[in-house]
Amino acid sequence: MLGDPAVLVNLRSAVKPFGLVALVEAGGIEAFDLAAYELAIMAGSHSGEDLHVRTLQALYRRCGISQQALACGSDGAPLDALTAARLAGDGEKPGPLRHMCSGQHTSLLLLCKLNGWPVADYWRPSHPLQHLYAATVARAFSTSPGLLVASTDACGVPTYAFPLREVARAFAMLADPSAVRPTDSRHSLAVALARVREAMIAYPEMVAGTRDRLDTSVMKVVPGRILAKGGAEGLVGFAILPGAESGRARPSGVAIKIEDGAGFDRAVSAASVETLRQIGVLDAAALRAMARYHRPAVRDPRGQPVAEAIAEFELAPLDELLG
Repeated sequence: MLGDPAVLVNLRSAVKPFGLVALVEAGGIEAFDLAAYELAIMAGSHSGEDLHVRTLQALYRRCGISQQALACGSDGAPLDALTAARLAGDGEKPGPLRHMCSGQHTSLLLLCKLNGWPVADYWRPSHPLQHLYAATVARAFSTSPGLLVASTDACGVPTYAFPLREVARAFAMLADPSAVRPTDSRHSLAVALARVREAMIAYPEMVAGTRDRLDTSVMKVVPGRILAKGGAEGLVGFAILPGAESGRARPSGVAIKIEDGAGFDRAVSAASVETLRQIGVLDAAALRAMARYHRPAVRDPRGQPVAEAIAEFELAPLDELLG
């Protein structure tokens, strides 16, 4: 542990795996014949690559909903630099499907169709969809909807803030939902959360992208051992699965927040990889594969490396702090 675990942090996009439970519990997988890779893109923040767009387009055609209803906009899309350069060269203006949050918004539109709710203004906090979403997130964090600290995310839908330790606790639950005791109020989420977790782990490229995305890269370098999901402004959560491969007898959760935001992702990337190294999730081979995230390079206008970001800290064992 390092820093203040009680600091209030905004989940931003890190809320998506927990909010997606609402669609799973409502029978969305069965009603729309959703594949695991489709769940993964709805729980993620994709890079707007053709792979992601084709997946969502096929989903819209199959489910009979209109892309015109998407209210996420297209600001900053696509995240993938190569895709953005190609679109610009072709004179193509990216649409909402290229936006990183279009997967989440798609899950919200599916919930509207499933419940017979109007899709107009589905993003408003007063919409019945958002009431259901808030109630689902509240259950995952052992609180009530009335106590949620809400704000509006950059894509226009509500998101929520919690103490950093509660974010880590939620990701620990995501690591092994079946481990939640029957007496715990979160126990009812276990089946749906397990579906979301398995989908994200099986299809890490749908959670983020095929190039230079921390979430995808860390899940691929230690497959089946960890789930990663970031939020904006330097927040990231890791769900570390139990088992011999991870070297952990119990599920674990890690939450990291960089106080001054993402800083071109340098700080959160370096701190994340160093944290995973110190807690034993990344071995030497995995660490080498994550080197560009562990010590992100700063390059001059000619592309030459002139500096690197180095995370220097030592985590304190939790049992020492509690002892």
